[in-house]
Amino acid sequence: MAVRVWTDAQFNEMSWHDNHVHGLRIVETGDGAGDLILDIDHIVEWIKAGPGFQFRIVPARLTFHDVMFPRISIDYAARTAAFAPFMIHDIERREEQRTHYLAILWKIEITFPVGEISFEARGFTQEALSEPILSPGQCLSAGERTSAA
Repeated sequence: MAVRVWTDAQFNEMSWHDNHVHGLRIVETGDGAGDLILDIDHIVEWIKAGPGFQFRIVPARLTFHDVMFPRISIDYAARTAAFAPFMIHDIERREEQRTHYLAILWKIEITFPVGEISFEARGFTQEALSEPILSPGQCLSAGERTSAA
């Protein structure tokens, strides 16, 4: 498998719409910052199939670097949602001048259940963990994710 890595240099070309998040880790890296790691099903292609779609999905690790001031709000109770992987609607990035530095602010909007994750971070890397898998749905099963890794 050829390793595929994306970085924040490709941010404007990427979409995380309807990507499911199977895991979230926080790794302390020092100086009060850390890495925020999301294990995702990254949809690399939507394929029109009759009245619906099929999806080419790659299990991936999305890592935001030098994260500070995270806020995480995911409300499974508001819609009495089943406890399952949450789904990204969009990831936004903007800059804001602070007293001594230019902050890069990130917001991950969550479609289902309702929520968001926001933080400051230097940037991100996203690493494909396998070749893409053709799927009738937008989310891979645990078996598909395991066999792909």
